[in-house]
Amino acid sequence: MQREFLLNILFLVFINLLIKPFFIFGIDRTIQNQVGLEEYGMYVALFNFTFLVSIVNDFGIQSFNNQRVAQDHQLLQRYFSNIFVLKISLGILYTLLVLILAAILGYTADYYHLLFFFILNQILLSAILFFRSNISALGMYRTDSLMTIVERVVLIVICSILLWANPFSTSFQIEWFVYAQTCSLFITAIIGFSIVYQQLHTFRLQFNPNMLWELLKNSAPFALVIFLMTVYTRVDFVMIERLLPDGKKAAGIYASAYRLLDAVNIIGLLFSGLLLPMFAKSLKANSSIIPLLQVSARLLFFGTILTAISVCFFRIEIMELLYTHTDVYAANVLGILIFTFIMVGGGYIFGTLLLANNSLKQLNKLFLISVLLNIGSNFYCIPRWGALGAAGTTLITQGVAFIGQILIARKVFDLKTDWVLIRQLVGFIILIIGITSLAYYHGPFVWIGNLLLVLVGGIGAGFAVGLLNKNDFFSLLENRQSKY
Repeated sequence: MQREFLLNILFLVFINLLIKPFFIFGIDRTIQNQVGLEEYGMYVALFNFTFLVSIVNDFGIQSFNNQRVAQDHQLLQRYFSNIFVLKISLGILYTLLVLILAAILGYTADYYHLLFFFILNQILLSAILFFRSNISALGMYRTDSLMTIVERVVLIVICSILLWANPFSTSFQIEWFVYAQTCSLFITAIIGFSIVYQQLHTFRLQFNPNMLWELLKNSAPFALVIFLMTVYTRVDFVMIERLLPDGKKAAGIYASAYRLLDAVNIIGLLFSGLLLPMFAKSLKANSSIIPLLQVSARLLFFGTILTAISVCFFRIEIMELLYTHTDVYAANVLGILIFTFIMVGGGYIFGTLLLANNSLKQLNKLFLISVLLNIGSNFYCIPRWGALGAAGTTLITQGVAFIGQILIARKVFDLKTDWVLIRQLVGFIILIIGITSLAYYHGPFVWIGNLLLVLVGGIGAGFAVGLLNKNDFFSLLENRQSKY
């Protein structure tokens, strides 16, 4: 299982490093620079508002379906048609709820045109994730991996035309970005449905009230987990925009720093999506999850620690390179936020393991504490320190959630303390701080060259302390039996 994981995670990382960084820094960043902090801040606040409510549209069905179909492929035929009908019903409910909450929060009529497309985009995205949950659950890991980039490739093509071909002979409008997302999501949804349809014996829409109630009841704990996680990771955008007099601008500053965190979090999300069905299969077969847990932990902590420390040192230079509207304050927001990558990365491993094991009651208690901590701290910190306060709150909240997931996993699976891994991590952190300090203050090149030195030195340090193991990579030459 760990060989299959390594092969597919390397494939995932490779194709995503080709596409998604270009979108984040070539397209998304360029759009922010062109439309300005306030317009982009309004966009990101609306996006995260609709994203927070999107759990109604998904209701944990993706995770529930992925786990169940991974354990028994025959369930695809039984679940798919019923869930398809359920998704349509939930999409209607989601639309009504967003419009009601928007009115309560005081969004003016100027927002509603964009809000409609944000709603449509979230519905399409939920459909894509449902299709992908079936694809990965069936063991078609590399097909699922390719699906992760289809939407971004289409969006890159459309936005590139709008940004640089300029067919309308006017400055770029933030509305165009939203419309382009709608087109790319619709195309991807059609492709995802087509792939799953080929695996079905028959397909017809079914309305079975008993079946739908069973699905809702079984997926409800998953829904609560996802909702609570979404709140404590995304509510800060909405609170910044609503709590501060210059909320749109502050949200734009926060988004400019968060963009880099989103970029590196791609790797963690890929790990999580790949680990969930693999953990579920191992648990179903009563086989040990320790080898897969150790391999994923070594790889992910290597990447998160190296990224966090190097980006923190070079934060000012990175922000000045990326944005036309930035300053030291925005760079310091990035310097704090980037360390949440370590916490979030660990959560992608231990949280996914607990999710695969149906340890939802424990996760929900932990995430409820995290939500209360996050919202309470944001109410105190944002009015005083703005985006910097939100960044500090995010770091504290993610740290609490990460430690809590480790403690729960230790209790549920009777995990022993891996002192070898701890020694490796401590040694690696010391080495990376030393390498980065030397490169930053005494490096022989311009800062980008010195940053590359850190990355190369980090790989060497990873092998030196044992986080990177050549045997893991050599094992990829064997057992290549994943379905395409």
